[in-house]
Amino acid sequence: MEPSLQGLYVPLVTPFTDDGELAPEALEKLAHGVIDAGAAGIVALGTTGEHATLTAAERHAVLDVVARACRERGAALIVGAGSNDTARTARELRDLAAWPDVSAALTVVPYYTRPSEEGVVAHFTRLASESAVPLVVYNIPYRTGRTLGAATLLELASVPGIIGVKHAVGAVDQDTVLMMAGRPAGFAVLAGDDVFASPLLALGAAGGILASAHLRTAEFAEMIGAWQAGRAAQARELGHRLAPLSAALFAEPNPAVIKGAQHALGQIPSPVVRLPLLAARQDTVSAAVSLC
Repeated sequence: MEPSLQGLYVPLVTPFTDDGELAPEALEKLAHGVIDAGAAGIVALGTTGEHATLTAAERHAVLDVVARACRERGAALIVGAGSNDTARTARELRDLAAWPDVSAALTVVPYYTRPSEEGVVAHFTRLASESAVPLVVYNIPYRTGRTLGAATLLELASVPGIIGVKHAVGAVDQDTVLMMAGRPAGFAVLAGDDVFASPLLALGAAGGILASAHLRTAEFAEMIGAWQAGRAAQARELGHRLAPLSAALFAEPNPAVIKGAQHALGQIPSPVVRLPLLAARQDTVSAAVSLC
């Protein structure tokens, strides 16, 4: 039976030491910390986790650490896996069978090559038929260069093996509203643009994959729970309170500000990010910390 995705999922950063090495103890502490604070699950090896600049050995180490934490705590584990190469993505998805704790794979719409919308559907249809785990489509057009209309999003929602979408389009636009109106039962729309999370939850999203929730995790989880329980006034107030933090944490390329704030708060051993990312400016970090 395919998993049902509800609630808050935190796409974990990958902590590094001052000299840029993986810091697995800090990663494990972060994983347990967000679960303690109310996260339903964790996303490993997402964009926030700097997966593109991790070695294969580091990616395996991250998965080992986070899978163990999720297994111990009964939390869901979603893993980022995918590129603009369908065959290579299929291999990555098959390889996830080595980690039986993985609930789903977060798989990005093919980027850079900008296939047609029909090509995007064909890409995901093949992947879903070959994957070891269910898929969550990562729809983020400002990174991929490929905008998907409501009809295409709903077609993807009907593909067996695709259980949801991380929806990060930088707006609550017409296609978003039409997708929410037409989505089938059991298809989870997860907010992926942190500032727009509360409005999307108001439309009926099942939860969110929210990098901002590294900070004030419990309040993000509370906001999602309030929308799901129909406590609109409470949910709206929490959304208004958290939106400035999200904006501050994304004032520079993700996850530089998040890591800077976490380091300032003593949560990770260093603010180091890997090139081509640069560490966030001190004034940007200070502005974010002031909202924590």
